[in-house]
Formats: sequence, C-alpha cells, structure tokens
Amino acid sequence: MGTGDPKPLDVMKIASIQMVDLHGQYLRLKADIDAAIQQCLDQTDFINGSFVRQFQQDLAAYLQAERVITCGNGTDALQLAFMALSLQPGDEVLVPAFNYVATAEVLMLLGLVPVWADVDPDTFTLTAETAERALTNRTRALVPVHLFGQCADMDPLLRLASAHNLFVVEDLAQAIGSTYTSADQTVKMAGTLGDAGSLSFFPSKNLGCYGDGGALCTNDPELADRLQMIANHGQRVKYKHELVGVNSRLDTIQAAVLTVKLRHLNEFNQHRQLAASRYDSLLSAIPGIKLPARAPYSTHVFHQYTIRVADDKRDGLQRYLREQGIPSMIYYPMAMHQQPAYASSKSPAGSFPVAEALCRQVLSLPMHTELTQREQEYIGSVIADYMHKR
Repeated sequence: MGTGDPKPLDVMKIASIQMVDLHGQYLRLKADIDAAIQQCLDQTDFINGSFVRQFQQDLAAYLQAERVITCGNGTDALQLAFMALSLQPGDEVLVPAFNYVATAEVLMLLGLVPVWADVDPDTFTLTAETAERALTNRTRALVPVHLFGQCADMDPLLRLASAHNLFVVEDLAQAIGSTYTSADQTVKMAGTLGDAGSLSFFPSKNLGCYGDGGALCTNDPELADRLQMIANHGQRVKYKHELVGVNSRLDTIQAAVLTVKLRHLNEFNQHRQLAASRYDSLLSAIPGIKLPARAPYSTHVFHQYTIRVADDKRDGLQRYLREQGIPSMIYYPMAMHQQPAYASSKSPAGSFPVAEALCRQVLSLPMHTELTQREQEYIGSVIADYMHKR
C-alpha cells in the first residue's frame, strides 16, 4: 500500500461501507428467515414456542454443552448467572477493567461488589496474574470476558478459581464459536469451561437476532435447573414459586431467526476470519498500527477487528476515516474504574495502566460477513495515507 491518495472508489460504494451490514446478511438468508417468521405467525406461539425449544437444543449441540437456557438479553444472562450462584450482598467478583458496563451493572444491582483487574496488553482479556493481584478474602467469583472474538487464557484462570473456591462465569457475548485448547490439547467451545457462560444475541453479534436476546450455557444440571427457574419467575411448575426470580425470556420470533442463522454461524465466522486476514495484509506495514493478536490457545472469530494506534494519532485517524466515508468505533473509550457511576478513590488514574492505555489507543474497523475485498482495500489505503503523512 503506497503513501499517496487512497485508491479511487465510486462515491456510492464508499458511502456504503458499514460497521455491520445486517441488511446484506438478511438478504442472503431471506427465504429461510422469512419462512421461519411466517411459521411463528401461523402458529401464533409467540412465547415459549417450538422455535425456542428447538434453538436451545441446537445451540447446546453446537456449543457441546449439556444445557442452554435462553433469556431476554445478554445482560439478563449475567444477572441470572449470579442470582443462580446464590452469592451474598457484599461478595466480590473480579471483572476486567477494560470491559463493557453490563457485568458491573448487574453486580451492583444485586448488591455484589465488582473488583477491577487489569488485562493482557495483547489479547485485552483477564489473566490469572491480574486476577490474583485483585483477590481478597471476600472474592467469590471471576468473569473472564472473551473479548472481541477470542478466549481469555482459561487454564490458569481455572486453576486460580479452583485454588480459591471461586465460581467462573464466562462472558462469550463476543466470542460464540471460538474454541479454547487446554495444555493437554483438549479443545472446548468458549463458554463451556467455567460454571456457566453468558451469551448475547444483540443484532450486531456474530450470531444476532432482530431484537434483544440472550442465553446461558452450562454443564451443571442443578445449576441449569436453577437458571431455568429464575428466568421464569422462580417457578418449575406454574404458580409454585420456589425461588425469587425474574421474567426473562427469548421470544419465539427471535428464536426462529436464531435457529436459521445458527446453521450458518461457522460460515459467518469464516467470513470474518478471511476479512481479518485481509486487514492483516493491508495494514501490517503501516507505521504506528498494531494488529490484533492471535492467542495460541484460542481461535479468533473476530466480532471486532481492533487495532491499536499511537495515542497521539488514534482520534485523528478516526476523524480522517469518517471524512472518507469509513465508520469506526472505539470499544471502549473509558476504563471501568474511570466511569462516573463506578469511580472510587480506591482506584485512581493509573491503577490499571494496560486498560487505560487501551482506551486511548483501540480502534475497531468495519467487520461483518458481507465486507468485500474492495471495501477493505479502500479502508487500508485511507489508513496508510493518514499514518504515512502524520
């Protein structure tokens, strides 16, 4: 890629570049999705209908998990997990400082205490070393977030959890389909290594529905029963409420969409991996750009393709991309301990240097199943033009 002007593309094509192309993906699957939705309309089984049961079975088989329990959204999935583990108010849960707010939000609402831990500078995920530094005698659980499409290093985290009798709730909202290879070469799907795994089917996810949706997976039958009950008003049998629960369910139309799309998930992830490889080739020689790391223990399904840009150039590059018709996103602009709702004198600026540096440097480029080579070449040329001139 040269240092001159970006490769010319017609204006309409440039303007069409999107962070996520849900419409293009829908058109590819239109016949099957329309038929599934029509079946729901014909059967009028909008709540707990046949597609919900089918999707739970299909997803459990895909994840190689004993049970899948669907729910209203990914945040609900996290809440259900911590309610089912019967933690007590004041108990502490280790959470990555570089993370979306949902985990901390749920913990605070349940009277639990989120405790931040720094992350690995390459994978941006929780590590056993950072988690161990954050442990106290009140710690009861930890949450490895499989960020941007690949797994946290689970073997050391599971050893730490075992040594301290901690629950492990995996957040695989961004990593469905990713696999983890243990030191003994056992390969497991993300979300199936801890006590439970939480999923989100927000439309932009690798497996997304056309509204809100979520789920939990687990290999523990007793925990699965508790999760199912709590998601359904705490009842196993109608009108007999054994636990304090909530009303959180995946509606049948969303389950129908997900049932169709699940059959294509491996193909979707392969498209993303191909697009990531193209980006690697286009961006690898550009100064000031650090490409996403690939951990040797995990496959990467690229929910996001997130580069690191030198502190003094990231925001300028984002503006320049926008001027050239290219969207980008910063996930996340502020570390958790710096968020106004969660800030504390116990965690002043500088407490989590890796997380804070990432917030200044990360930039996510367009990534979706419909992304074309031509679009990526244009994106790469614009990035090269900016970085070579500054």
